[in-house]
Amino acid sequence: MLQLQTRILQLAWPIMLSNITVPLLGLVDTAVLGHLDDVSYLGAVVLGSQVVTLLLWSFGFLRMGTTSLSAHATGAGETNTTERILQNALLMALMISFPLMVFAFFSIESIIALIGGSPVVQALAVEYVNIRLMATPAVLVQYVLIGWFIGRGETKVPLMLLIISNSINALLDVVLVYGYGLTSDGVAWATLCADYSAASLGLYWAMRTLGKINKAHRSPLLWPNWQELKPLVNINHQLFVRTLCLLSVFIFFTSQGAQQGDLILAVNAIMLTLLLLISNALDGFAHAAETLVGQSLGAKNSQQLRQSIWLTGANALAIAFIMVLGFAWQSANLLGLLTNQADVLAMAIEYSPWLIWLPLIGCSSYWLDGIFIGLQASAAMRNSMLLAAGAIFLPVWFLTLDWGNHGLWFAFYAFLLARSLFMLPKFVRLLGKKQLIKK
Repeated sequence: MLQLQTRILQLAWPIMLSNITVPLLGLVDTAVLGHLDDVSYLGAVVLGSQVVTLLLWSFGFLRMGTTSLSAHATGAGETNTTERILQNALLMALMISFPLMVFAFFSIESIIALIGGSPVVQALAVEYVNIRLMATPAVLVQYVLIGWFIGRGETKVPLMLLIISNSINALLDVVLVYGYGLTSDGVAWATLCADYSAASLGLYWAMRTLGKINKAHRSPLLWPNWQELKPLVNINHQLFVRTLCLLSVFIFFTSQGAQQGDLILAVNAIMLTLLLLISNALDGFAHAAETLVGQSLGAKNSQQLRQSIWLTGANALAIAFIMVLGFAWQSANLLGLLTNQADVLAMAIEYSPWLIWLPLIGCSSYWLDGIFIGLQASAAMRNSMLLAAGAIFLPVWFLTLDWGNHGLWFAFYAFLLARSLFMLPKFVRLLGKKQLIKK
């Protein structure tokens, strides 16, 4: 048990650090633009980022699906299979990239208009998104590479990738905005440069890893057949629906905030950035669960599978409690670092109680996602997400319209809890089985 706990920490801490760099980058964007005179620039990046996230992270299944298959193959000791999984996933990422870019360039103005915001914010957001979309192939390739390395248990590689690329992004944010007088467009160019840097570094490290494989076990670079692609497609199409549903909730949340004015939009932007910090930190143990559960499944080790489930959950819960205490202690100071605009800061502090409890409310849903990815139970993840959004989030939001932005946050809390509750029955049935893995 102690050995497994050590392994969990070895897997989790690089993922936690690398994941934290993603919202920290958002914090840099927010802090840089939040200190400019006009709140429109921050609002534009909020809207633009939501659209880019909807378009690109809708294909985040490339990360999750690759992790699941890679972990299973690694646990089973199938070296040749892990290489083919990477090749096929990269090919799929590139085949998706170019049609997605064409669609996005022609539809971006309509999408942003549907979300809302003032005309100035919308115009700036369109400019921001058009720049960001030029990095689509690099972003999707990153999803594949990060998923492949996590599945193999080599979590330090994603850490190095994200730290280096996000450092480039943060540095260019400051240089382009403060040095060259750019605004939201400067933030977009900085992110584009960082995305291509990360993709290039990831491909380099993947080639180094494959170069260490005995040539006798290397597989030739061949066009994949349906039997090879079928597992990737089966997992990924369900994860695609699940991820699209999740992102639609975030888009809807942002849209409802935007309709209440640019001030509410800016406040929610800060809160959502901190939510990403929370979720990405807790995802360290979710990703550890993906790796260990998937590898245990591949190795047909039922005892290790059960231990991995419970230990990753206990670790995630402990970190969530620590984060709650930290936000309760320093939330006002933390919000003050993100903006010096008195009206934005005052309203952000008003909504800070919603921030404090977010780690505990979302903890179980992130952890269960990791377990279900490792078990390749993507259909259950999809169904729980659809139910949480359609049967809980939207009705609760409608019933609390009179509460304004507080009602919006209440509905979001209900959504996070519902995700866990709808996954719980399958989880209980799973643990109730005497034999988790068929020999």
